[in-house]
Amino acid sequence: MTTAASALAALSAADQVAHALTDPRAVWSGDRPDGARALPQSLADGASGIALLHIERARTGHADWDTAHTWLATAVRGEVSAAANASLYFGAPALAYITHRAASASGQYLRVLELLDTATITVTRNRLAEAHERIDRAERPPMEEFDLITGLSGLGAYHLSRHPHHEITRDVLSYLARLTEAVPDPDGLPPWWMNVAPTGSPHIDFPGGHGNFGLAHGIGSALSVLSLSLLRDLGVPGTVDALERICAWTDQWRQGDESAPWWPGYISRQQTTDNHIQPTLRPRPSWCYGVSGTARAQQLAGLALRDPARVQAAENAMLAALRDPLQLNKLPEVGLCHGMAGLLHTAWRMATETRNTEIASELPTLAHRLIIAIDQRTHDPELLDGVTGAALALHTLATDSAPPPHWDAFLALA
Repeated sequence: MTTAASALAALSAADQVAHALTDPRAVWSGDRPDGARALPQSLADGASGIALLHIERARTGHADWDTAHTWLATAVRGEVSAAANASLYFGAPALAYITHRAASASGQYLRVLELLDTATITVTRNRLAEAHERIDRAERPPMEEFDLITGLSGLGAYHLSRHPHHEITRDVLSYLARLTEAVPDPDGLPPWWMNVAPTGSPHIDFPGGHGNFGLAHGIGSALSVLSLSLLRDLGVPGTVDALERICAWTDQWRQGDESAPWWPGYISRQQTTDNHIQPTLRPRPSWCYGVSGTARAQQLAGLALRDPARVQAAENAMLAALRDPLQLNKLPEVGLCHGMAGLLHTAWRMATETRNTEIASELPTLAHRLIIAIDQRTHDPELLDGVTGAALALHTLATDSAPPPHWDAFLALA
């Protein structure tokens, strides 16, 4: 359990990060450390991601709205994309996401939200039309069609959070269910199998493409979004069948034993032919490809399907990672995507969901580890891989609060 002392330390660390990120002019120049240009409307590494931290602090009464407003204004400055590159993590949908968080608590920004919503619905309809045309042609999906970061799972996560009863929400859920419907394949590959490498492009190392389990770029995102819809009594026809098809595939490739199961981040065509996963291919316990994401997706599916054995397996997977120093040492980074913050927050979310006291008891140690890592060196300010995401995870742990609409919906965790 989170003790008073550990909660105070987590809140103090989050406050320090937030205070250091108060002024956009001093923090965010619009340039990334690698020299590339980071756009304000990027949720992952732009001003909109940092705005989310300040919105969450204002929502929970730990700061006023002035700083949040300043970062929101920075995020919406300039031309907003509603083109083919727009997604939950970029452009109008990303800005709609953070504006919804602010508007639902402050009662402000409603006109801006309406405009961003309209643009996001248009983006989603265009993406749905392309996806259904691709399915009609019986072609394999590109990664950007259905993943969380750039695709329709991400847009579905937004619509499910923003307007769960809207027609567009039902349309995205219907697409995600259709995505799982069997297509003729002599090798029995699932319909979400991609003819590209995990990078999203063809590669000599993946001549037969790959099957992706991850929450960021794989079928885990659809599993989570569909499960969340069913748990909220919003499932469309075919939802249960879709969940069962995905779960059958993830069960086929589940590794380890009952006390410490794990899933590969992705598999190649050769691995399906060999019907074997090398133990060395166990991914580190990150959100994007590891147990941080896959275990939560499995827990949500177990709850949605009323399958206690699946819920238990998911929680065992998380607990095994939290108790294994070798696994923890594979996450030196602090961020939500590849680092400790993702593991900490997902574990908190899983423990909170089912009141799992064993997982909860591991959180203070991991939080302490994260706080030390934040203090030891300078980190990028961004949300997904930087210190902003770490501060959000620590803030939520300390306040034990993530009221709906949940800030972590963009991670497909709630």
